Amino acid sequence: MSVIKSFAVGEGDMFYIEHNSPSFTIIDCCLDNGNEDAILKELSALSGQKEIIRFISTHPDDDHLCGLELLEKKLGGIVNFYCVRNRVTKPDETVSFNKYIQLRDSDKAFFISKGCKRKWMNEESPERAQSGIHILWPNPDNQHFKEALTAAEDDGSPNNISAVIQYSVEKGVTALWMGDLETGLMENVEAELNVPKVDILFAPHHGRESGRIPDSLLTKMVPKIIVVGEAPSEHLHYYPGYDTITQNSAGDVVFECETGKIHVFTSNEYAVDFLLDESRNREGFHYVGTLILDSIA
Repeated sequence: MSVIKSFAVGEGDMFYIEHNSPSFTIIDCCLDNGNEDAILKELSALSGQKEIIRFISTHPDDDHLCGLELLEKKLGGIVNFYCVRNRVTKPDETVSFNKYIQLRDSDKAFFISKGCKRKWMNEESPERAQSGIHILWPNPDNQHFKEALTAAEDDGSPNNISAVIQYSVEKGVTALWMGDLETGLMENVEAELNVPKVDILFAPHHGRESGRIPDSLLTKMVPKIIVVGEAPSEHLHYYPGYDTITQNSAGDVVFECETGKIHVFTSNEYAVDFLLDESRNREGFHYVGTLILDSIA
């Protein structure tokens, strides 16, 4: 079994994947609303049981890297730092952004792009299994990405240089993260976004209307659950016609991923009508229900 957790961190993003292998993956960081002690304790305990620990930055925006210096200290260093290649700077640098720069420009950095390969990320070896993580975007040669990168490096928003990250397991879960990609960029690069069918889709830009996924992409992904983030409710897009979990109400969301099924838990009491009841338990969480995957449906 592997576990995916989406932390409720306000208007920011932070996730981890506890792989059914010697790997542990953290995606983005947001430790700025009094949650840092509990989150860091949890991450330290879980990652301490693994051999390979990687941090993936979708893009260098404050609400995706806040507290990165605290995370690095708690983990005793970040030796596998994954990010999109960029030279973004900020006029008002923070401690967290400076830590991002330090890691990005160090020998710990691995620059991710569409189709990139990395041992134990998506390539196995005789001593360790791969982790099922694939990078679907960006394509550094795409003109729309080049324009977004130029804008970001000229003190513009880095949203549209976000990576698209897929995590998949044979006969099990397929999950997708899209950082803070905005609708216009997704429309412009859709022909190159070879998205799979998806069980769990984390809506980009915290679920905002500005990051609404085009209907044509949703038709390709056919997501079974869309997790809508914690942007203010008046800015959210709720994806009518799709089954959703809204993190503003649900709190932390945990997905226990087994062969053929996913058990869903939330830190707040939360109810949906599209999951089966298999009477599962997880300490400190409320059981919402179980999603049966196509492999055994």
